[in-house]
Amino acid sequence: MSGKPSYLGLLNAIAVGEARAHEYLTEWIAVTPSPEVGAVLRTVAAREGEHGMSFAKRLDELGFQVRVKDDPEHTKRLEIARSDSSDLEKMEALGLGRLDTGDQPDIFDGLFKDHSIDIRTGELLGRYIAEERDTARLLRGCYEALAAAADATGPSTPAGGDRLDALGDKLDAVCRAVEEVRQIVCAQSMPTAAS
Repeated sequence: MSGKPSYLGLLNAIAVGEARAHEYLTEWIAVTPSPEVGAVLRTVAAREGEHGMSFAKRLDELGFQVRVKDDPEHTKRLEIARSDSSDLEKMEALGLGRLDTGDQPDIFDGLFKDHSIDIRTGELLGRYIAEERDTARLLRGCYEALAAAADATGPSTPAGGDRLDALGDKLDAVCRAVEEVRQIVCAQSMPTAAS
């Protein structure tokens, strides 16, 4: 590719942001007491890490390198993730329950306004957008389950076994749905054998 692509800054921002999200989610996974929340976070963290590496690789393929700037907000996110706050409090502090906009416009709607995006970058961006929207739905579902459990138990009442089981069942259903979607995406992305 000759010259500097107009979308270079976008690719760099995604590479950096996704790598940082992977870092703080991994820290959170290490301290969450909930296996169900841990399962959701592992799925999301794996995606974020893979996105960070994929976009860094694409920058390299285009002849550029990732440029990282200091971000004090990242340090705050790491502190929140490592804290002894509840999973619900962490989701609220990090804004993870508000990412899914449903059918409303989101931050990804304008990414393809740049008509100079090459095919390989377009493929990467398309997959990234689809996974990010699914991640937002997963996190919203997890947040809603945690909030419902907190509402059901109240601030001073210990959680009952039945309520925790119901929360676990809901999160298990979310994890199964994620696995089914992952399998569908993997199957669709495999090259078909020539007839």
